[in-house]
Amino acid sequence: MKQYLDLLNKVLTEGEIRTDRTGTGTIGLFGDANMAFDLSEGFPLITTKKLHFPSIAHELIFFLSGKTNIQYLKDNKVTIWDEFADENGEIGRMYGTQWREWRERPIKVNLVAEEGKIPNVELSFNYIDQIAELIKGLKENPFSRRHILSAWNVGELHLMKLPPCHAFVQFYVSNDRKLSCKLTQRSGDSFLGIPYNIASYALLTHLLAQQTDLEVGKLYWSGGDTHIYLNHIEQVKEQLSREPKTLPTITIEKQPSIDDYKFEHFKLNNYNAWPHIKGEVSV
Repeated sequence: MKQYLDLLNKVLTEGEIRTDRTGTGTIGLFGDANMAFDLSEGFPLITTKKLHFPSIAHELIFFLSGKTNIQYLKDNKVTIWDEFADENGEIGRMYGTQWREWRERPIKVNLVAEEGKIPNVELSFNYIDQIAELIKGLKENPFSRRHILSAWNVGELHLMKLPPCHAFVQFYVSNDRKLSCKLTQRSGDSFLGIPYNIASYALLTHLLAQQTDLEVGKLYWSGGDTHIYLNHIEQVKEQLSREPKTLPTITIEKQPSIDDYKFEHFKLNNYNAWPHIKGEVSV
């Protein structure tokens, strides 16, 4: 994971300081940020600070469920979405909902009238299950250039508590039947968010490969606005002082479908990391 440390150092030494939506302030780069991880050489969970793998795994399971309420995460003591959810635990039509229920234009409009009241409009939709379509495509037409997973639904950004940061994903099957993933991230919190995103899409690639009888290839990460929050500068310097350790591996118990995976089906092996470094989330 030295390339991740190289990215931190690049942002810190070459980035420009800017104001941001949260009011915290950032130092960041635009466009000049790329990494590649060979998933056959280990699971890319950074070792220069300990990450909470259960949070990463449970979040992916939550996304794959397509739900909009974070109760599943709270039930499993995962707090990474708490700051963004409303008082009822709703985060809106974000990642998982777009993955599993991308809405097409309305196919039916009903006017529900009550005496003395303005009629309510009820819309009916067709839904696109992008994950199901992706698996079908990888099986039936592996060399297609259209293995795409998108969370950036322009028509529904106003229904999301936070517009998607990891917004566009493309998958690729090589001649030796290895599945690679390219994640394009429009906005990347280099200290807190990006390590989680790397591990999450590595895990998703493992699951998709398993469901389509492929081997894992590489995970490519590409950043748009790649930044470090100004209240994370000292933490980043501490992390840069640490030498990376050997990556862990992951064992996954194959399930009948992508919808059947639970946390107990994942086993992280030999994760030896430096102690955790705490950083505040900017909302």
